[in-house]
Amino acid sequence: MAPGAAALFLAESAGERTNARMDLHQRYPGLDDLKRRAERRLPRFVWDYLDSGTGSEAARARNRTGLDRAGFLPSVLHGPMDPDLSVLFLGSRRALPFGIAPVGMSGLIWPDAEGVLARSAAAAGIPFCLSTVASQSPEDLAPHLGGDAWFQLYPPKDEAIRSDLLARARDAGFETLVLTVDVPAASRRERQTRSGLTQPPRLTPRLLAQIAQRPAWALGMARRRLEGRGMPRMRTLDKYISAPQANLPPTAHIGYLLRTSPDWEYVHWLRRNWDGPLVIKGVLRAENAARLQQAGADALWVSNHGGRQFDGCPAAIDLLPEIRAAVDVPLIFDSGIEGGLDILRALALGADFVMLGRAFHYALAALGPAGPAHLIDMLAKDMQANMSQLGLPGLDDVRNLQQRELD
Repeated sequence: MAPGAAALFLAESAGERTNARMDLHQRYPGLDDLKRRAERRLPRFVWDYLDSGTGSEAARARNRTGLDRAGFLPSVLHGPMDPDLSVLFLGSRRALPFGIAPVGMSGLIWPDAEGVLARSAAAAGIPFCLSTVASQSPEDLAPHLGGDAWFQLYPPKDEAIRSDLLARARDAGFETLVLTVDVPAASRRERQTRSGLTQPPRLTPRLLAQIAQRPAWALGMARRRLEGRGMPRMRTLDKYISAPQANLPPTAHIGYLLRTSPDWEYVHWLRRNWDGPLVIKGVLRAENAARLQQAGADALWVSNHGGRQFDGCPAAIDLLPEIRAAVDVPLIFDSGIEGGLDILRALALGADFVMLGRAFHYALAALGPAGPAHLIDMLAKDMQANMSQLGLPGLDDVRNLQQRELD
């Protein structure tokens, strides 16, 4: 090959390599792109565990419809804009108005999910919330936490276990406690049950056949086993449950053996025994919100559990304005958030902060460790693009905009 032709060939090859490393925003510009790839990479029983609701999944559909009803009137002739995404929340200004919500057994969805998500949150400076029924314990996550770590508590009945869990979370570096109050019993989650997932998980021939079709997930799990991690399990609870339990309903994991349905005294006990911010998650009634504020909650989390618990509830976004009018404490929102525009909708209707659970796990399953950072960047860019359409230099004016212009 002549020198000139060789140089041209090398230049073309370099260009091809550059194209092969196409920017993730071109290949996966929206959450739907990540969801489709995640579904292709996960065994069916894992996908249905992550993606399913309960009943006919009507509550999930209502969440989407409710968000889509919230429209804005664009504003023009504001000149060049570089919207500021920082927000004042729980006494400090944060660079972004969203964080990573807890999802039980994240490690079933992708190997080392909790570790990846904790490190991603720390790098971005956003909150990461660990579930009581995660596949890694507070102690496992301690080396990976940033300065905004939350621990989500499914309420143990035994006071000694309760006290021990709070101490473990505090010692590991979790500063905010989140009590989930909207899971008084296991939901049925029919699609999840149909997929073949059992409690405790058993690798039946049916599940093994699903795993064989998803080599990336299977190899990742095999590596974790070689590292001595074994199959994903609720490691936080190992200390309190001495032996595996059989014959549990498919959606009632071992955590239900320790759990109670909390009452008002339970909230008062937590307020007396936790000296950091206390958040109550799963609030949909304004009268409950007002009473929780009086009980000392530092923030309330408006949520219908993403449609995973009760199929008869309204869209969570539809209840947000009434709750906002009833309380003065900060409000967190989740349920159906799928992009930066949805975050703006929640902020406009009364939320002070937004948390996303499924979305971060779609991103992780789609792209592995690169997924959460890509989603954070995607959400931020989407928010800024929509804020420019609305003529908003910052988020502090979003609620005033809603009062004037939300359709």
